[in-house]
Amino acid sequence: MLPMLADENFNNNIIRGVLRRKPNADIIRVQDIGLSGADDPRVLEKAAQENRVLLTHDVSTITKYAYERLEAGQSMSGVFEVSRTAPIGSVIEDIVLLIECSLENEWAGQIIYLPLK
Repeated sequence: MLPMLADENFNNNIIRGVLRRKPNADIIRVQDIGLSGADDPRVLEKAAQENRVLLTHDVSTITKYAYERLEAGQSMSGVFEVSRTAPIGSVIEDIVLLIECSLENEWAGQIIYLPLK
């Protein structure tokens, strides 16, 4: 199972849709673990500590900080950048597919843009 961390502004409708399709999906939200208002480097650090892929809509800054972590030799479990304009159903399908088909640490050090199509 692919563990994920959803950042604070990630669309909760997507999370609910994924959990309806895959009730045992391992997705936590930053606000559920006391990281509301945390800056991007702290969120990426928490994701790395727990070996979770980060779900985000924040293309502008998360990407920058993720690459900075890699350049500094720090771990980065992966980032799934989700377009805010993508159809929610398509994004839910992609996340479920990634949960079901990903190998452990397959996305480490990578930034993937969703939807996949």
